Amino acid sequence: MKSFFYTLMSVVIIVLSSTAQSAVTKEHFTEARYNELRESGAVFLVDVYATWCPVCAKQQDVLVTYGKNNPELNLAVLVVDYDTDKEWVRHFRAPRQSTLLLYAGEEQLWFSVAETNYDVIANQLNKALQTDKR
Repeated sequence: MKSFFYTLMSVVIIVLSSTAQSAVTKEHFTEARYNELRESGAVFLVDVYATWCPVCAKQQDVLVTYGKNNPELNLAVLVVDYDTDKEWVRHFRAPRQSTLLLYAGEEQLWFSVAETNYDVIANQLNKALQTDKR
């Protein structure tokens, strides 16, 4: 029952976030999509998230605001559920929920834990997206 609740809450958050006019596209993490983004050279964010995490909620607000402020940019966000995607939490060496990992293709550009400052997150995203040559 707990797992179902977490999955349902993740879906609700992803749907609510994606319905706003935003350049941030959230989707549940899959290995296939992760590999596709890496191979394409895309800039993307891996968001290790928990529904019960207040820091994660603040990060979601930052990402939604960033997308609204930058509608011309396109950023895929792969959401790793901290409670159910344990294999991937370990893979990314996420010490806890609220871990953000920014990639440009196969290169990891940024690793952050519990960052909620809009300017810090936006600066990292801008730097990566401005150098995206796809």
